[in-house]
Amino acid sequence: MESPQAIALAAALFVFVSAILAFLLGIGRERARQRVDLEQGRDEATRILQRAGEDAEALTKKGELRGREEVLGLREEWEREETRRRGEVERTERKLGERSEALDRKFDVLNQRESQLEEKTGELRQLGESLASRDREVLETLDKARRRLESLAGVSVQEAKDQLVAELKDEAKAEAAQMIRDVREEAQRTANREAKDIIVFAIQRIAAEETALTTVSVVHLPSDDMKGRIIGREGRNIRAFEQATGIDVIIDDTPEAVVLSGFDPVRREVARIALEKLIEDGRIHPGRIEEIVEKSRAEVEAGMQEAAEQAIYDLGIRQIHPEIVKVLGRLKFRTSYGQNQLRHSKEVARLAGSMAVEMGLDAAMAKRAGLLHDVGKGLTHDQEGTHVELGYELCKRHNEPPIVLNSIRAHHDEEPHASPEAFLVTAADAISGSRPGARREMFETYVKRLEKLEKIAMEFPGVERCFAIQAGREVRVMVQPEKVSDEEMAQISDRVARRFEEELQYPGQIKVVVIRETRAIDFAR
Repeated sequence: MESPQAIALAAALFVFVSAILAFLLGIGRERARQRVDLEQGRDEATRILQRAGEDAEALTKKGELRGREEVLGLREEWEREETRRRGEVERTERKLGERSEALDRKFDVLNQRESQLEEKTGELRQLGESLASRDREVLETLDKARRRLESLAGVSVQEAKDQLVAELKDEAKAEAAQMIRDVREEAQRTANREAKDIIVFAIQRIAAEETALTTVSVVHLPSDDMKGRIIGREGRNIRAFEQATGIDVIIDDTPEAVVLSGFDPVRREVARIALEKLIEDGRIHPGRIEEIVEKSRAEVEAGMQEAAEQAIYDLGIRQIHPEIVKVLGRLKFRTSYGQNQLRHSKEVARLAGSMAVEMGLDAAMAKRAGLLHDVGKGLTHDQEGTHVELGYELCKRHNEPPIVLNSIRAHHDEEPHASPEAFLVTAADAISGSRPGARREMFETYVKRLEKLEKIAMEFPGVERCFAIQAGREVRVMVQPEKVSDEEMAQISDRVARRFEEELQYPGQIKVVVIRETRAIDFAR
């Protein structure tokens, strides 16, 4: 059976020959038409001559001469036309000859290519047969080798695959555990760089620690010799410092540290900055103390002002009186139940604004009321009265809108809510204060969280005991050494941590420590 290439080549050759034959047939027809025209011309000339002879006989000598001249003219014209037609015929014959020679050359080239294709086809056929025989030989060799290996090993191919998969799985587990351990060690090496940030967000967890942090500040000293310079001769430096700042300076046996105690967070921040500058400067005397304290007070005031302006800018609120902005900035150092009041006010403003947008209310007014609802807490350390009364009077004195005034008093139910925006501010205040981690949690919730931590860790196989320590910030897991290997320890710690993330809500982070201890005990008698 001929190949598709040979069939296609034969079809192309047939089409080409048909075109040549059609062209030659057209040339023959053209030549026949020219011969017919030539014969017709000759007949026409004969008839003209006959008529000319007849006319010549009838005409006078003058007419006969004229007739001869016309005959001669016609003959010359006919001869010129005949010569032109003969030239065209000759040119056409030469072109046909040249095309015929070109076709002959193309036929020769095609014949050569066809012979070459036939040779290559034969070679490819032989090569395919050779490759097929080699494939059969290779398959036979592999089959023999497989049967030989099965007889030597005593296991089948499937059993060998199962053993290999099991070994690879164990190796992968060991490598994964080692990788987890390496990543954890790297994280522990870099943990110190982020420790300060973690401590800041963990302040709100324990009431005792939070109480201390909201009433005292610690200033570190380069050496204990600096304590004597802070006290001064007969205590004049420390008395001048306490009088200028209104903060108690406690100098005890704590190495390289001085404690600043006071319930006004702004004054305590001024005292901390001033004392750090005095220690850095080294010149500590009453005159210098008053100068540094004034500069520190101005620096703290500028920082509070900047914080308030940034909060107002972030919320997109406009045209708040400078006195209100000044008091709002004092919330930067004010906390309530462990929650920073400036961040709380911004959060309430965002929540109230978002709810107002969803309800089609005045979002800008809701944000404004949310930001200023607790502004009175910035005055409670200096003036008598509740933060609601102080904030209401401050905003009323500086012509804040009625919605803002009503929101300040209504969020503690001191007067009925007069607008939907006031209801939104109250709801946002409750959401911000009650969300997980915002304020100190209740004792019962704290105990339940610790019990849940220990329960989750005890659910893993191989765990013998579990203890939640450091107020739930660390969980220590004791595993049975005969059931858990060193590599599996890393897997258990990672899985326990992931379970904590999926099932619990907690502030900060929880450290999971897995301990595998092997003991050998004997007695000497």
